[in-house]
Amino acid sequence: MKTIGLLGGMSWESTDLYYQQLNKSVQQKLGKLHSAKVVLISVDFAEIEILQRQGLWEDAGIYLKEKAVQLEQAGAEGILLCTNTMHKVASYIEHSISIPFIHIADATAKEILNQNIRKVGLLGTRFTMEQDFYKQRLEQQGINVLIPHQAHRKIVHDIIYDELCLGVINELSRQKYIQIVEQLILEGAEGIILGCTEICMLIGDTPFSVPLFDTTSIHTQAAVDFALS
Repeated sequence: MKTIGLLGGMSWESTDLYYQQLNKSVQQKLGKLHSAKVVLISVDFAEIEILQRQGLWEDAGIYLKEKAVQLEQAGAEGILLCTNTMHKVASYIEHSISIPFIHIADATAKEILNQNIRKVGLLGTRFTMEQDFYKQRLEQQGINVLIPHQAHRKIVHDIIYDELCLGVINELSRQKYIQIVEQLILEGAEGIILGCTEICMLIGDTPFSVPLFDTTSIHTQAAVDFALS
């Protein structure tokens, strides 16, 4: 079994889900007392959020690159960046390590295409929804991406940072997310990407008329497949 390197803390709430899901999946596949081999570096999200807000993406990329190198030096044989948004700086990491980097958007695209879906709605931070680094990665694989209207994007973004990253699950917020998802479905979405690793905490178990693509679950499963290959 290969050792998985987790670059987490963005937020720690979703990194906790990564650790749980990795270990549960390995145990399900191998049985008995088996668990995942993991090396974890968890950063202070408050420092990252300041860089996000100020648009200092190069500084963030250099910082996370250094942490990824530390993971490789600690024995990681493949790396997961446990956040969708910070994949904006994934290239910094990919170019600085000699081990595989398992990209969350690539793993998600593979799962979408496996279900013969070509048009999806994307929920995430405003960076993920509005910028090209994530959508373009999906579109290059033939997937058409819809995003919520501007007012809905603000709701989705604010709930992520003001509630979900703090571990707060609010029923009113859940209803708002459901309405936004239903609007995307009306606009033709054949599936919905939960494109922030915390969103599954709010609506991951909610039944819709189209599939939900929980990026946290998809990413961890791709890592387990890699580790056991």
